[in-house]
Amino acid sequence: MIRAGIVGGTGYTGVELLRILALHPEVDVSVVTSRGDAGARVDAVYPSLRGVISTTFLAPDTEILLDCDVVFFATPNGTAMQMAKPLLLNGVKVIDLSADFRLKDVVEWSKWYGMDHTSPELLPEAVYGLSEVNRAAVKSARLVANPGCYPTSVQLGFLPLLENGLLESNDLIADVKSGVSGAGRKAELATLMSETGESFKAYSVSGHRHLPEIIQGLQLISKSTIGLTFVPHLTPMIRGIHATLYAKSNASLAELQSIYAQRYADEPFVDVLPLGSYPDTRNVRGANTCHIALHQPQGGHTIVILSAIDNLVKGAAGQAVQNMNLMFGFPEEMGLLTLALYP
Repeated sequence: MIRAGIVGGTGYTGVELLRILALHPEVDVSVVTSRGDAGARVDAVYPSLRGVISTTFLAPDTEILLDCDVVFFATPNGTAMQMAKPLLLNGVKVIDLSADFRLKDVVEWSKWYGMDHTSPELLPEAVYGLSEVNRAAVKSARLVANPGCYPTSVQLGFLPLLENGLLESNDLIADVKSGVSGAGRKAELATLMSETGESFKAYSVSGHRHLPEIIQGLQLISKSTIGLTFVPHLTPMIRGIHATLYAKSNASLAELQSIYAQRYADEPFVDVLPLGSYPDTRNVRGANTCHIALHQPQGGHTIVILSAIDNLVKGAAGQAVQNMNLMFGFPEEMGLLTLALYP
């Protein structure tokens, strides 16, 4: 049994971590922090956790986390980089769900996140936690940068094509839709359901902060320059991400289906659907699963890859627990075999 701490336990990803870890047979959630709810019982703030989480929210402080074996940061960007070093020096493993350790280029990071990085010396050792690519490195890591939700859906979609050199990597398109929970648990007019309901829009077309993360990951996979147009959209649903990915390839649809099926055959959380399928975000809601389907419109050279995940699970908390399992030698699926919610 390991002791886990969660910094930022009242955001959507923090609560999702609590939901998953509460039933993990090898984890005791011993510390949960929150500035706003310090002193309140976790199950009083979130009654859905009654009977499984009885701890009290504490104010964030590095000292109270030193007895943990692993600490999850479900915090805004800029927090983990200030607290990670003393934890690592005391033998505590860190899994950061923010973007603090995802980019290797500190100048690029500062450009996109609008602040100076306070722990640039940790960037070289941080392992990017897309386990389908970096499983071996995650197993031996002490600091894991959990991938973003958009980057997870896009990279898993393009991965087999890039690994096999079967696409033109300089002209990729990612048209991706997200539910409003991807914006976090905060009172912001633009993401209120009464504002987003019955509406649909693109945003950050000139450049989204997940773009350099996606390009960095795809370039490591392909070992070549990536040209990517990434357009995110906000949809009037609470959770879920649907990525429609476009690439040029001379391979046949049957050949590509076989390559994808073989590549993900042993991946517990990636499901390549039969030809003709259309992934639906409701079919992955609440599950740590990515559904992928391939199409080749009019039999031409354009390949359309459809990729669907739950942004709070495979795109955040579930993937973080998947990485934790690898880091501590637990079965990768442990605590994550929840089926999707339907309807």
